[in-house]
Formats: sequence, C-alpha cells, structure tokens
Amino acid sequence: MKLSLTLWLLSFMLKRALRRKPRFREQLERMRGLDWGIATEDLSTARHYRMTPKRITSGKGLPVDLDLELRFRDQQAALRILRKPTQQAFLDGMVAGDVRLVGDSADMNKLQKLLRYL
Repeated sequence: MKLSLTLWLLSFMLKRALRRKPRFREQLERMRGLDWGIATEDLSTARHYRMTPKRITSGKGLPVDLDLELRFRDQQAALRILRKPTQQAFLDGMVAGDVRLVGDSADMNKLQKLLRYL
C-alpha cells in the first residue's frame, strides 16, 4: 500500500514539475521524452510513466514498450531506495540485488537528471 501511494505521489510530483519548473521542461525537451516504470519483481505493485515535453501520463502496470524499468526485490527495498534516490543508493541496491535495471543504463542517467529537479 505504501509503495503504491509513493508511486502515485511521484506521478503527481512529475506533473507538477512539468507545469512549474522550466529547467525540468528544458531537460525533458532535450531528451524528447522518456517512458519508464517501477515495479516489484513479482509485479504485485507496478506503475509506468510516459513523459513528453507536452505532458506526463501515468498508469498501473508495466507495458512492454518502456525504455527503462526499475525492478525492486520487494516493497520494503523499493521504499528504502526511493526515499533517497541518489546514484549511490541505486548502485548499492544493484550490488545487493535489491534493484534490477531493465533497459539502457543511459536512460537511467537521463532519469536521474530529471529527478534532480523535483
């Protein structure tokens, strides 16, 4: 429940940043959009985000056409890492087996640049 609420709040924060923060919009325009998602390994909790310079949409589940997926071992690991989403936290999570990256690591770098403006 906490992870679902956290992912919904992330959607709200992304949409608000698109409206209010010009640096966020500029960065997203340079990227020409990014489709990504967050889920637990068993897919019991999953949410995807489709971001373009014009709008951000979000929905439940993980479609197969995403650029990047962050798969967490369980909800506790996801909450622990997402509370402080630093590059080091993600690297430590990958080494420990708490996070699995599905997709290109360059997209992960793009996402981290965007999340800096939240």
